[in-house]
Amino acid sequence: MATGRLIRNYNLSHAIQGSDCGEVLIHLNMKMRVLLCVLLLGFLGVCHGGGLRKNFYKNSCPQAEDIIKSKTQQHVLANPDLPADLLRMHFHDCFVRGCDASVLLNSTATNTAERDAIPNLTLAGFEVIDDIKSEVEAKCPKTVSCADILTLATRDAVSVQFNKSMWEVLTGRRDGTVSKSSEALADIPRPSFNITVLKQRFAIKGLTLQDLVVLSGAHTIGDAHCILFSNRLYNFTGKGDQDPSLDATYAEFLKTKCKSPSDSTTTVEMDPDSSTKFNSDYYTNLLQNKGLFQSDAALLTQKKSADIAKKLVDKKIFFSEFAQSMKRLGAIEVLTGSAGEIRNKCWVVNS
Repeated sequence: MATGRLIRNYNLSHAIQGSDCGEVLIHLNMKMRVLLCVLLLGFLGVCHGGGLRKNFYKNSCPQAEDIIKSKTQQHVLANPDLPADLLRMHFHDCFVRGCDASVLLNSTATNTAERDAIPNLTLAGFEVIDDIKSEVEAKCPKTVSCADILTLATRDAVSVQFNKSMWEVLTGRRDGTVSKSSEALADIPRPSFNITVLKQRFAIKGLTLQDLVVLSGAHTIGDAHCILFSNRLYNFTGKGDQDPSLDATYAEFLKTKCKSPSDSTTTVEMDPDSSTKFNSDYYTNLLQNKGLFQSDAALLTQKKSADIAKKLVDKKIFFSEFAQSMKRLGAIEVLTGSAGEIRNKCWVVNS
């Protein structure tokens, strides 16, 4: 993820593998998109979740998941920000060409990769995935994909706090060989998006309004650069005004942190006083009009999404729903079977 911490995970938030299919799917309703994806791409295993299963590496590399878990735990203990880092990286990976680890690829002399797109410039944690990959390769060469490592490590990082796995991860993903900054710039939702655009972006990926509200709860950990939300404090409509939907007291607090609308270095906790604890406080804050981004506040602009947010204040409900939504997220447009490859190193395609 480069260094720096733009936001640890702003909205979790285009392409079905194969651009022509993707263009068609965007214009169809959800059932037709899924059907067409199955018909055109199912044999390659690139539709939602096709080919994934539990214990995929049981015979080929039985130690894989234990190695990933152990190494991830070591890194989390050294860096409490890592769960938020990996959540954001995983989300950004899955929303561009699906969960194929394309976000991990380095740019080349002839191509600017996803990781060098503006939304990804301050991703962090690449070195963690590389370290885990090296350990796995030492035990099982050319067997475990970077895509599975990133997906498992994300789950394991968040789970350290609870000393148990917080959601199930099916495995069998293969790695993509294409990574374009232009696609990341186009596909990753912005923190300024309204509810209509957010719903559209999630629907393209086969995710529902429920998933949108639930996955936004990942903002309960991590922080954000002031420049991503300072327009809400200083120039919301271009007239030097403040966003009226933002709690006034919270806005004044944010102004003590973000001194100007152009502050691009200061970071603020997305969940005040709890930015390294994964819990349901995000929804409590949201319902008090203390969501940091416009995309957070947008969840309260429609009754259905607001009602979902109210239910998710209950920690048990949130954890249960988050587990289901993360499983769906991790299955977006995956490459399985003979599609893609198993990269020898996560930052470069095999030669």
